Amino acid sequence: MAGLRAAFTGEAAFRQLVLLNVLLIPLTFFFSISRVERALLIAVCLLALIVELLNSALEAAIDRISLDLHPLSKNAKDMGSAAQFVALSLIGCVWAVILL
Repeated sequence: MAGLRAAFTGEAAFRQLVLLNVLLIPLTFFFSISRVERALLIAVCLLALIVELLNSALEAAIDRISLDLHPLSKNAKDMGSAAQFVALSLIGCVWAVILL
């Protein structure tokens, strides 16, 4: 719970994803879709939260090691951000495939 609290208070991106989940997850119950499709829509939303938590942890660990600019640190942070981009893209793709 401390990790969730730290992410919510210290990471704007996590708060934005929580808001997105608060909007999207209840919305799934208004669509005429199967339970499996609903579960999939919800799962991809929660996956983006998990990826953001891991990305935030990665960034915090790298910043703890050193605030100096280093190519490996930059690569690690960029890869964490890329993982989040893929997770958000997955939300869009899955929602589009199921709802359109």
